[in-house]
Amino acid sequence: MSKVAVLKTTPDTVLDDTARVMQLAGLEAHLPKGKETALKINISWHRFYPACSTTPWQLEGVIRGLVASGYPAESLYGAHNRTVVVSARRGEVANKHKPVLEKYGVRNVHLYEKGEEWVRYEPKGRLRVLHEIFPDGVRIPRRFIGSNIVHLPTLKTHVFTTMTGAMKNAFGGLLSERRHWTHSRIHETLVDLLTIQKEIHPGLFAVMDGTFAGDGPGPRCMVPHAKGYLLASGDQVAIDAIAAKMMGFDPLKLDFIRLAHEDGLGCGDPREIEVVGEDIAAVNFGFHGNQNTFASRGQKLIYWGPLKFLERLLLRTFLVPWSYAASILYHDYYWYPFVGRRRVREALKTDWGQLFERY
Repeated sequence: MSKVAVLKTTPDTVLDDTARVMQLAGLEAHLPKGKETALKINISWHRFYPACSTTPWQLEGVIRGLVASGYPAESLYGAHNRTVVVSARRGEVANKHKPVLEKYGVRNVHLYEKGEEWVRYEPKGRLRVLHEIFPDGVRIPRRFIGSNIVHLPTLKTHVFTTMTGAMKNAFGGLLSERRHWTHSRIHETLVDLLTIQKEIHPGLFAVMDGTFAGDGPGPRCMVPHAKGYLLASGDQVAIDAIAAKMMGFDPLKLDFIRLAHEDGLGCGDPREIEVVGEDIAAVNFGFHGNQNTFASRGQKLIYWGPLKFLERLLLRTFLVPWSYAASILYHDYYWYPFVGRRRVREALKTDWGQLFERY
């Protein structure tokens, strides 16, 4: 039976609680020692916005927990992907990841920069859509092949997938900046990526931060809520299913969870998942997964709506920079100054916000 560990935590105990939730989830049974281990940091925005990106205490707690369990710091590396509308270099500073990695002597790897090789990978398992979307082959970072991976998602909703977690966290790391080509088939893409992960990584694990949780049109334009939860599991499908259930969603009605469950890549049925640590039977955040921004409405018209016939022209030709510019203008120059900044100020008044300030 798949196992997901859940703990309620506080700013004073979060580092120790992170190590504890990892142990409750059976860390060492899922991550073989003697291998390099990638810490797949999530940066959904190059600004600090609560619930949007990996928290510094999440990253620090995972590093401390791994080192205490016999995974040397020199065998770990932080892994960042490229996003055409988000700067990982700015994001690792704004979200205070960089000083945490430096504190523990953990290498900081930007997978898209000079010296990092991407190779064509031919999966052994069945792919649902990636072979059609990328007929010239799926290219992945060579560094990932043979490395363990620990995903560091946050507990939040998403405009395309209702919620986003461990499975979606692989979307950035395994695919290049052309990954927006897959948005119209995003659920099947996430299942394909889990198929590839199970082939290339000796061990997979996830630690999800729900100290701040995000509700609304994520991964950026959400309402942050201080919830104080940590989750961990070696089953990427199961941790997403339990996170979805805590948010108030039926996991098996989310296509990427249902398809992965049906393909035997993990367990997406909460009735078949052992939850240890916290009793979450009555937990329901009542989150909303179908909200949109002006930007996401436009995207959905192109991916699934009446503008579908323009998808290839707008998103795969010389015209594609228009979409990058539109996203940056909307999020960075309209939404954040007029909506987001006020929410950040309020969040920083909470205990978790004060912890962020101290980093």
